[in-house]
Amino acid sequence: MAKNALIEHRPWLLASVIAAGAYYFLWNNPIGEIYLIALKGAGVGLLAVYAGRRTSGADGSILVAALVLSAAADMALVLDMTLGGALFALSHIVATVLYLRNRRSETTRSQRLTAMALLVGAPVISYLLSQDIMIGIYALTLGAMAASAWSSRFPRYRVGLGAVLFVMSDWLIFSELGPFDLAPLPDLLIWPLYFAGQLMIATGVVQTLRGELPVR
Repeated sequence: MAKNALIEHRPWLLASVIAAGAYYFLWNNPIGEIYLIALKGAGVGLLAVYAGRRTSGADGSILVAALVLSAAADMALVLDMTLGGALFALSHIVATVLYLRNRRSETTRSQRLTAMALLVGAPVISYLLSQDIMIGIYALTLGAMAASAWSSRFPRYRVGLGAVLFVMSDWLIFSELGPFDLAPLPDLLIWPLYFAGQLMIATGVVQTLRGELPVR
């Protein structure tokens, strides 16, 4: 039964990876802004379709909502950074709700310290990189998302690590706005880190909610 479900739903993951890979190689190609915006949104948008088909109940709906908001933010960023940032902040708040609903019953001291480091470090480093107080405020939601993901019952080295990759991707974006020149790392790594993080989060949450083992 699980094997049949995997065959049925894996194409959504494959389509998502293909869309994200295509955007990575075409984002600076003059094929038309509308097409690139749609292609950019398709990466995480198709993850939302995958999650919607593989889950049910409140937690599944919250995951889908967070992914849909992220896909909308991906597209909005191309046109308006403020709108895109607001949508991402909302997606982080929704994701944080999901993780807090699924808190791990017991955590070690090192796990608690890591979560605290993410909660505090995400906004502080975001501000230092960008020198922009509004980005520091946005990153409060980013840190809350990452810290709660790390402390949730979802696989830490998939969902938790995926959230950390998301944070690192944002840090590279913010480095382009401030005094730190990390070129060529932002152009090379922002999108791969971001999409890999979203992919790990989506698959890790879905498989946990379904009680499945990770696909080998």
